[in-house]
Amino acid sequence: MSRAAVPGLPSRYPIGEQLPALYADDDFAQRFTAGLDTVLAPVFSTLDNLPSYFDPRLAPADFLAWLATWVGGADDPRRPPALRREAVAGAVELHRWSGTRRGLVEALRLVLGVSADITGDGGAAWSSTAGGALPPAPADELLVRVWPLRHGGAVDAVNPAHEVDADRVLELVRSLCPVHTICRVEVLPGPPTSEEGRQ
Repeated sequence: MSRAAVPGLPSRYPIGEQLPALYADDDFAQRFTAGLDTVLAPVFSTLDNLPSYFDPRLAPADFLAWLATWVGGADDPRRPPALRREAVAGAVELHRWSGTRRGLVEALRLVLGVSADITGDGGAAWSSTAGGALPPAPADELLVRVWPLRHGGAVDAVNPAHEVDADRVLELVRSLCPVHTICRVEVLPGPPTSEEGRQ
């Protein structure tokens, strides 16, 4: 979308109407200022609608990548606009869950459009008994299983085969997991079965 010259866009603040009365009937002055109105109308329109430019659900599509940088979000121009808008809108909330299982699952859904199941706790252990014996050492590996997210059975125009890019998943998982954890990624064709979930 261009915010430059927009043919036929009227100015809400015509310059000719604001000139002194002497120029109200001057044909040249009115034509000259009408030309300026054509140039300035998109500027006034943008300024009048400025709050909408900062709302990812309303902003022009070409602003989404810029807004994503403001909130530290990830924007993938290959994804459908509605999903891109959701990812940018949810970026701030996602930062609250950084380093948690919930945050990683939500980031995988918003950024890459995949569902995920995470097993393991990355080496965290705790006890509800003060002064009690330490619990057994936990496994220090996280297993992240991902599979294509289908949006209500609809075919994704960007990824109609619902393929999962394992390299991008691994890159995102490594960037979001705490540094002391070892993360392993498995790509599944669909949600894990109960047998897979027990592994």
